[in-house]
Amino acid sequence: MVKLALRMLRHRIGSAVATLVALTCGVTILMSMGLLVESGLRWAPTPQRYTAADMLVAQRDLTVTFQEFGETTTATVDLPEGGTVPVTLAERIGQLPGVATAVADHPIRAVVPGQQAGQEAVAHGWRSAALTPYELAAGDPPGSESDVVVDVGPATADGTEMRPGSRLPVLVGGTLREYRISGVVQRDGGDDGPATLFFSDGHAATLNPHPGRAALIGIVLAPDADRSAVAAAVAQLAAESGAKVHTGADLGKLEQPEARAASSLLIQLGAVFGGYVAGLVMFVVAGTIGLAVRHRRRDLALLRAIAATPGQVRLLIVAEAAQLSLVSLVLGIPAGLVATGWLRGQLVSRGFIPEGFPISDGVLSAVAVSTATVLVAVAAALLAARRTVKIRPTEALGEVSVEPARSSRVRFIAGLVALGSGLALTMFTTAARGPAALGAAIGMLYVFVLAAALLAPWINRYAARILGPALRAVWGDSGYLAAANLRANAQGMATVLTALVLSVGLGGSVWFFQDNLQRETLAQTRSGMLAQYALVSAVGLPETAVADAREMPGVVAATGVRRTSVIVRMMGAAEPVAAQGIDPDGADQTLDLKVTEGDLTELRGATVALSTLQASAQRAKIGDQVEMWLGDGTPVSLRLVAVYERGLGFGDVTLNRETISGHTATNLDDQVLIRTEAGSAAALTDLVDRYPGSGLTDTGAIDRELAKDLALSAWLNKLLIGVMVGYAALAAANTMVMAALARGRELALLRLVGVTRRQVKRMVHAEQIGLLGTSLLIGGAIAAITLVSVVRALSGQAVPYVPALGWVAIIGGTALLALVTTVLPIGALLRTPPVTGIGVKE
Repeated sequence: MVKLALRMLRHRIGSAVATLVALTCGVTILMSMGLLVESGLRWAPTPQRYTAADMLVAQRDLTVTFQEFGETTTATVDLPEGGTVPVTLAERIGQLPGVATAVADHPIRAVVPGQQAGQEAVAHGWRSAALTPYELAAGDPPGSESDVVVDVGPATADGTEMRPGSRLPVLVGGTLREYRISGVVQRDGGDDGPATLFFSDGHAATLNPHPGRAALIGIVLAPDADRSAVAAAVAQLAAESGAKVHTGADLGKLEQPEARAASSLLIQLGAVFGGYVAGLVMFVVAGTIGLAVRHRRRDLALLRAIAATPGQVRLLIVAEAAQLSLVSLVLGIPAGLVATGWLRGQLVSRGFIPEGFPISDGVLSAVAVSTATVLVAVAAALLAARRTVKIRPTEALGEVSVEPARSSRVRFIAGLVALGSGLALTMFTTAARGPAALGAAIGMLYVFVLAAALLAPWINRYAARILGPALRAVWGDSGYLAAANLRANAQGMATVLTALVLSVGLGGSVWFFQDNLQRETLAQTRSGMLAQYALVSAVGLPETAVADAREMPGVVAATGVRRTSVIVRMMGAAEPVAAQGIDPDGADQTLDLKVTEGDLTELRGATVALSTLQASAQRAKIGDQVEMWLGDGTPVSLRLVAVYERGLGFGDVTLNRETISGHTATNLDDQVLIRTEAGSAAALTDLVDRYPGSGLTDTGAIDRELAKDLALSAWLNKLLIGVMVGYAALAAANTMVMAALARGRELALLRLVGVTRRQVKRMVHAEQIGLLGTSLLIGGAIAAITLVSVVRALSGQAVPYVPALGWVAIIGGTALLALVTTVLPIGALLRTPPVTGIGVKE
């Protein structure tokens, strides 16, 4: 049977190529998604800064416990601002047997001004140099607050030679200070990271935005120390402060937060979108193989009539599918590697992952994709062969002449269940937030498409009955034949209907999610920004900048804004949401959050304001206590004093700046919003001069920069969504070409009984109009329900935004796809003489 399967593939080249194309494209996409997941999971960086440390103690995540339905569950989420540990913990760890050195370190962001732009740098206390590969190459350690030790890397942007005794200006803590270079350090092999500065330990403690706290504690063990015993003792002490001990590969992950975020991004992208693509591939491959088997039932029935057993026929179909899947792996896996290489380059150039982030060799991904592809192809073949192998040999040849009059009752019931599940998911989607809402919406989309696929035979039959009079009225006898064909081939055209509905549903919903999110965010930001100017700085602004701004002539109001994130409970999980800390004095003159309940002027002390959607998700009302965690993991209980609508533009949570003071990475303002009287902008020049490294920009420029950032964020989602839509469109084209080419005998018979070529073409056009109209109606309804649900969840808007040419492109593209993939094959069949066509195989 295996040899026979290979021969039949050579003589059934059309269906074989269609199946191979579907499998190969699916393997390419799955290989690329699998490679992203594998790269994220296998990423194990070597330490760059803390190379001399044997262990690091830090708090980088938060574990939250939930009680739901009588069961206890936990969720772990990364801390947006990074946690801190007590400095005193280093002293306690240093007293443990086997510990040679324990140093508390808190990196401080700094900028070394240059001719054109500042060179980013990271400053530390001198004691932490014992944890690093740096060695003093010249000069002395910093001995006073005015001393600094620099590395031999690009510490300055103006080419100033760094040597002991030179002066070096550094922008740190929101203030420009000048230091004397007391020494220079170097490391073997150079350093590709930001420049490194070392202050005296006392001065570093003064600049630390979290007095008495440190980002981490580095531990160097004695040569004869028992590592496991020391690790257990350190872990016990660290647990008292909510921290964890990191060793081995975790050392590199801890000191590279950008790469760690990139690793999580790749895992999420590959897993989430790979899962959806896997479901899509199953849809497409099962439909393609099923249609190929349906079109070959005469061959299979003949085998049954000449005594082939059901097992032999089943083995034949499975062998064909397995052989095609193996060929698709040979073609698709290398293509997936090439596609991933291109994708990595795009992710690096757009700043999603660091330049040096490695991509795995893909061995594990190739094995997983190969196994999954063969299993899917074999399962689809077994499912497609199920009906063929059940018929008796004496009925086999008659079975292929006419479609079965009734479809499976189990399929009908399953379709109704899927439809009901989709309607239920519609209600749940409105309760989700952010990425969760997007994921739930895509899941709902698939459930609706599954329902349409299961109910497709009944949809086709009822659509043919309803459209029959209209088709006859427009196309006459050809319309009558078209309606009869739609009714008779309702079962066979189910795959075509499913492919078209999938294309319209994906293209008409998922693609516009990002457009709606981006449009609403910009609209809220522009409408809510009352200030004309913003004072910004590369390293942040101290609180004095707000007071100084208010004293400037012509300034009506000034508001300091600190961007952060907080962690809230959300549907049985912990989720970070965007937040801002502001000074409520005069904030109503610089910001309009569109408050609907409460009063923003009451945002003092332990209080909070929430967006409408966040308040609804938390089920909180004015006066309620809202529990959450600040960005560094500090739990707080805040009284709700205001509810506002513009959460996308300004964050779902607004806090008093005092509430988050000491709980952000820099403890400085990101910007100071300034509203002035007409013609008073010139006076703000003095304000800029008071804060070197700062700059004054109009808020319109901030909006434009935000638009660029949103477009960049949307690029990746649109790329992956475009791949899904493109694969769905390919499936539709594949399916319709196969269905059209399988009608050679039917069209030849019509022409032999007197139907002209023109009448045949009109009949085919009428069929396509009927099928296309049904597909657009169902797919459009699915797209509309999905889009409305997720837009309501994301922005609170009842009516989604669709670009002017959006639906024109969806409808026109689908119509063009349907016509081209049908008219061209049918035209080729009509060029064959009917006497010749009636004798060819199906």
